[in-house]
Amino acid sequence: MNLIDSHAHLTSDALAADVDAVMQRAHDAGVSKVITIGCDAADSRAAVRLANSRDDVDCSIGVHPHEAAKVSEEDWDRLAAMASEDCVVAIGELGLDYHYDFSDRDSQKRVLNRQLAWAATTEFPIIVHCREAYDDVEPALVEHGFRNEPVVFHCFTGTEDEASRIASNGWRISFTGIVTFKRSTELQAIAKAYPADKLMLETDAPYLSPTPVRHVRPNEPAHVAHTARFLAELRGVSIEAFAEQTSRNTSAFFNLL
Repeated sequence: MNLIDSHAHLTSDALAADVDAVMQRAHDAGVSKVITIGCDAADSRAAVRLANSRDDVDCSIGVHPHEAAKVSEEDWDRLAAMASEDCVVAIGELGLDYHYDFSDRDSQKRVLNRQLAWAATTEFPIIVHCREAYDDVEPALVEHGFRNEPVVFHCFTGTEDEASRIASNGWRISFTGIVTFKRSTELQAIAKAYPADKLMLETDAPYLSPTPVRHVRPNEPAHVAHTARFLAELRGVSIEAFAEQTSRNTSAFFNLL
């Protein structure tokens, strides 16, 4: 079995001190590659350092909406300089979060638009964080020319209508362990019908441990295998075929070597 965890935070405090062991458990579970995600300039630099040190990790660089109010001009310069690193495969996670509002919404929108303008000058795919904010995220993406470009809404927990609107713009969603939760019936219906050639999996580790390890903390990339098995059964395909398909999809999306 060959799986890729398309979105994890290996530089988080919960995982960073034990990355070697975390990645060994991932390999033991059939996970060959992890994309670790940058959330601000400092975290992106840490992600680049980690990815440069390992063949089984690539990374993204960007500013999470929670960090939007803290961004300096120096941070933008630092992020731009990182884009030339071979280990960088995406920009993000970027977006809007109206659930927590850890940064004010004006700052979130300003930083989102600045990142999209920057991303539009590159050939990188983008990773979107969108929580209770789809009606503002979609027009920003369209305005910056991202219709039918490689865009993934990570950790999707939206509605069937939002999933349909995402698909109509040529974008995709990725599934975390939330889809394994008993009450995630709408998300399971979306995942069951989702086009096979667009499926991507993630843990969002150290968050969102899937069933049957839902109470295990921290979550880690090895646990993406549980989500894969759940979705393979839901869709009526073998885990081996499902793993191979999602890994192909993820490799193509991120242009992985």
